[in-house]
Amino acid sequence: MDKLPLLTLIAFTPLLGALVLLFVPKQQGRLIKTIALIATLIPLVLAAALYAAYQASGDPVQFKEMYSWIKIPLNKEGLEQITSFFFEFKYNLAVDGLSLPLVFLTALVSAMAALASFHIKKRWKTFYICFLLLETGMFGVFMAQDLFLFFLFFEITLVPMFFLVGIWGYLDREKAANKFLIYNGIGSAIMLIAFLIIVATVGFTMTQTNNEVILSYSGDIHQIAHNLFQDPNAFVNQAKPNNPFFMSDTMKWTVFLMLLVAFGIKLPIFPFHTWMLRVHTEAPPSIVMIHSGILLKMGAYGLIRFGVLFFPAQAKEAALLLGILGVINILYGAALAVVQREFKLVLAYSSISHMGVVLLGLAAFNTSGLQGAVFQLVSHGLISALLFLLVGSIYERTETTELGALGGLAKSIPFMSGILLIAGMASLGLPGLSGFIGEFLAFVGMFGTYKAVAAVGALGIILAAVYVLRGVLSITFGPIAAQYAGIRDARLVEAIPMITLVAFILLLGIYPSVLSEPLQQTISGMDQLLHSAAGHIGG
Repeated sequence: MDKLPLLTLIAFTPLLGALVLLFVPKQQGRLIKTIALIATLIPLVLAAALYAAYQASGDPVQFKEMYSWIKIPLNKEGLEQITSFFFEFKYNLAVDGLSLPLVFLTALVSAMAALASFHIKKRWKTFYICFLLLETGMFGVFMAQDLFLFFLFFEITLVPMFFLVGIWGYLDREKAANKFLIYNGIGSAIMLIAFLIIVATVGFTMTQTNNEVILSYSGDIHQIAHNLFQDPNAFVNQAKPNNPFFMSDTMKWTVFLMLLVAFGIKLPIFPFHTWMLRVHTEAPPSIVMIHSGILLKMGAYGLIRFGVLFFPAQAKEAALLLGILGVINILYGAALAVVQREFKLVLAYSSISHMGVVLLGLAAFNTSGLQGAVFQLVSHGLISALLFLLVGSIYERTETTELGALGGLAKSIPFMSGILLIAGMASLGLPGLSGFIGEFLAFVGMFGTYKAVAAVGALGIILAAVYVLRGVLSITFGPIAAQYAGIRDARLVEAIPMITLVAFILLLGIYPSVLSEPLQQTISGMDQLLHSAAGHIGG
C-alpha cells in the first residue's frame, strides 16, 4: 500500500465526485445523491484501509507523498556565495498518530452527513458540490505537511461552508454565514502572517556540494522543526547581526500568541465563540454534524501541530493560561447549556465546554493529558455528529427543537429516543462510552500538573450531567403533544448512520486501544519534546 498514492486518493475522491456532479442534470435528484454518497463512501473505505495499514511501531510519519510543485527564484543580491536561491511550494502529504484518527473521523462523519443530507429539499446539485469540496479541504488540512498547503486546504473549507450555511440554513442563515466568514477570515489572516514569519526565518533548507550551494525556503513542517530543535548550535539559532534565520524569543512568543488566537477562533476559545453559536443554530443539521464533528477539531489540531510542537517552551510557560482558558470554556459552556430552552443551543454550548477539556489536556503537558486531548477530539466528533443527526431527524418531524414544545417522544419514536439516550450518556462521560476516556485522561493529566485548576474544571462534569439529562428527558419523557403522537420513527437512511456512530462510540469506550495504539508513538515524541522544553525553562 505504500506504493499507492493513498492519501491523494482519499483527499481528492470527493473533489472528483463534485466534478462528476457538474455534468449531471439538476433535476436528477436521486442520481445526484447517489453519486455524492459514493464519493464519500470511497474515502471512508480507503481511510479504514489506511488505519489498518498504519504501523504503530514504525516511523510515526507514514504514507509520505511529496512532490515539488512550484519554484519561485529569489533575488541573490548580497548572497553571491549562493548558487541557487528560491522558494519552493511542495505538495507534501503524510499522516502520523495525531492526524490518522482525524482523517478517519473526517471520512466517517462526512459519509454519515451525506446520508443525513438526503432530506435537503432544494438545489441538491449545488449542495453536494459544496459538500464534497468541503470534505476535500478537511482531508487536506489533516494530511498536509507543508504550512502553505495546510493554509490552502484550510481556506478551501471556508468558501463551501459559507454557502452551505447561507443558502440551506434556517431563518437567520445569512447573518450566521457572514459571522462565520468574518471570524474565520480574521483567524486565517492572523495564521497566514504567523506562517510567513515562520517560513521567512526557520523555513530554509541549505544543501552544499563541491560545486554549488543551494538555499531554499519552504513550509515543510519537518524541516522547520529540524531547524528549530535538532541543531541548537547551527547558525539558525545564533543571534548574529543581520542573520535572517534567527528567531528571537520575543518573535517566538509573538508567533505563538498569533497561532493561539488564530486557532482559538476556530476551536473556539472564549471569547471567540459567538460565531459558532450562530452556525450551530442556523446551519442545516447535516452541516452542523460536519462543523461540530470535524471543523472545530481543525482548530485544536492546528494549535497542537503548529503552536505547541513548534514552540513548546512558550507553550509550557503559557500552560497555566491554557488551563484557565480551558476551565472558562468548560464552566461557561456548561453553565449556559443548563439554562437553554433550545436543544440546538444546549448542544452548541456543550461543544464549547467539551473543547475546554481539550485545552486542559494540552495544558497538562504530560502523556495522559495529551492522550486525553486527542481522545476528546475524536470522541466529541462522533458524539456531536450523532446528536446533531438526531436533532435534524426530530426537527424534520416536529419542526421544532424547543425543549418546552417537545416531550413524550419515546412513545412515538422509541428507536431514536434510545439512540438519543446513548448519545447523551456518552456526552456526559458515562464509563463504557467514548466520552469517558478523553475526559478521564485529560483530568488525570491536569491533576498531575495544576490540581486547583483541574478541581475547578471538574465542576463541569456535574453540570454536563444536568444539561444532558434535562435535554434528553425533556424530549423523550412526559406527556406527548397530540400533533406528535403519530410521527414516524427513524427511516433506514437515518438508522444506518445512527447505528454506525453508536458502534464507534461503543468501540472507543470499550476498546480504547484502537485509538491509543497508533497514537502512542506520536504522543511519546510530543511528550519528550515538551519535557525538553520544560527542562530548558528550568535551566
